[in-house]
Amino acid sequence: MSNARMIRALRLVVLCILLARAGGAAAQDAPASAPDRVRVFLDCSFFCVENFLRQEITVIDYMRDRKDADLHILVTTQSTGGGGTEYTIKFIGLARFAGLEQTMKYMAPQTATSDENRKGIAEVLKRGLVRYVSETPLAPRITVTFTPDTQAAKADSKKDPWNLWVFRTNVGGSFNGEQSNKSRSLRGSASANRTTDDWRLSFSTSMNYQENSFQLETEVFKSVSRNFDTSALAVKSLTQHWSAGLVGNLGASTFLNYDMRMRIAPGLEYNFFPYSQSTRRMLTVQYTVGADWLDYKEETIYGRIKEKLLDHKLETALSLRQPWGTASGSVQFSQYLTAPSKYSVSAFGATNVRLFKGFSFNMFTELSRTRDQIFLPRGEASTEEILVRQRQLATGYQYYVNFGISYSFGSIFNNIVNPRFGGGGGNFFFFD
Repeated sequence: MSNARMIRALRLVVLCILLARAGGAAAQDAPASAPDRVRVFLDCSFFCVENFLRQEITVIDYMRDRKDADLHILVTTQSTGGGGTEYTIKFIGLARFAGLEQTMKYMAPQTATSDENRKGIAEVLKRGLVRYVSETPLAPRITVTFTPDTQAAKADSKKDPWNLWVFRTNVGGSFNGEQSNKSRSLRGSASANRTTDDWRLSFSTSMNYQENSFQLETEVFKSVSRNFDTSALAVKSLTQHWSAGLVGNLGASTFLNYDMRMRIAPGLEYNFFPYSQSTRRMLTVQYTVGADWLDYKEETIYGRIKEKLLDHKLETALSLRQPWGTASGSVQFSQYLTAPSKYSVSAFGATNVRLFKGFSFNMFTELSRTRDQIFLPRGEASTEEILVRQRQLATGYQYYVNFGISYSFGSIFNNIVNPRFGGGGGNFFFFD
């Protein structure tokens, strides 16, 4: 062996020794788990900021897997009539706390910031944890405080000047490009909603304009897409399982060859579970019968510019969020009653399941059988229209499948937050 190789080998050995010593020192510096602490598996997906909670609530141990926990905290959400979010926090006792369960809620208004939301969730978690920590040797270290709300009486006496109506508007756009292509888009939307236990009223409208240009060898190709959609919904609560509704839609789309499309449809919906359990489980069957008025931009493959049709739709949908994971899916059948040969069947499914300790499986699937593309324009699409997806093409089916597995092993504890070099986040997300 040459001297150069020997020197490199010695350097590698020294480096390994230093890394091993550093790892040992880090293990000694890491705080050990106290045997008296409640071991918690926090199951809140992207609904809460887990790093923040680990720093704010240090009286418990955070477990990486449910199998090692004394307590499973399951967080689910649903939108409120005012445009906010209702967080349902389910405390599920395991091991020494088996059978000890409770449910708490946190209401985040539409105007709440991300910081206000995470602090609000943390406070509810603290209150819920008292019940479990009080049964451990750490109980004497718990202090309970109460802050009187001097404004409560005044607030209760005030009437809502908006009568529970909530309005929202949004305008935005984007611009990007490079030497050979450019793109720009504009969008806007507005909505009005009113939700009570007996009624749900929702009205919304949106529009979108998108323009793309591509520099070809001798010319510039430009594609333009426009669409708008207006919808109205009125739902009456009949019982804990039944509801009746009226649905209306008005829209236009260059992609789907519609100058105007309108549909009005009454319908019924049955939920096999009480609607009060909707944050954790729903299984619904919905049926609507509608009238359609269609006005096309170009003559269709059936030689129509305008037509009136009747249709009906049947949809069943499932949504579950349980300690073992999540699952959702739906199957929809739609058919034109005035043209029975024109129908479509579509199915959607998504799941994320913990099969055993540290191992989870996820899948997302969409499938459809299409026989109702009555809007297709006559004539063949150009090469450019096909490449840039400027209009819908004829197809008898559509599918999309995505799946993955993950396996995690090692230390059962998940307490420490270290944000150095981006470990604690620092990414920005923009939402419409």
